[in-house]
Amino acid sequence: MEENLSKFIFCKDCGKKLSVNAITCPECGNPLKGTNLNSQSEPNRFVITLLLCWFLGIFGIHRFYTGHTTIGIIQLLTLGGCAIWTLIDFIIIVSGGFKDSDGNAIKYN
Repeated sequence: MEENLSKFIFCKDCGKKLSVNAITCPECGNPLKGTNLNSQSEPNRFVITLLLCWFLGIFGIHRFYTGHTTIGIIQLLTLGGCAIWTLIDFIIIVSGGFKDSDGNAIKYN
């Protein structure tokens, strides 16, 4: 009988087969995708995202940096929605409500 592989994921570090509900790998301790542990391990991510939005926001660079490629391309083509979209993103980043493509909050620690 063949196992249903859609109910499993594999650790990127050690390759162990895990449940899709796993938060960390029991073999190597690696935090898995979609957890908020990634945002805690990168404290400079907030500052980098904020500076990219402030200086290069009309080109959508902060969106590319956080993994939102489609929205980044749209912002690039519209010059940040005539800078209005960039201003809104900047306010959301400062308030702590901005998230990366994995759903991790990018906020000041």
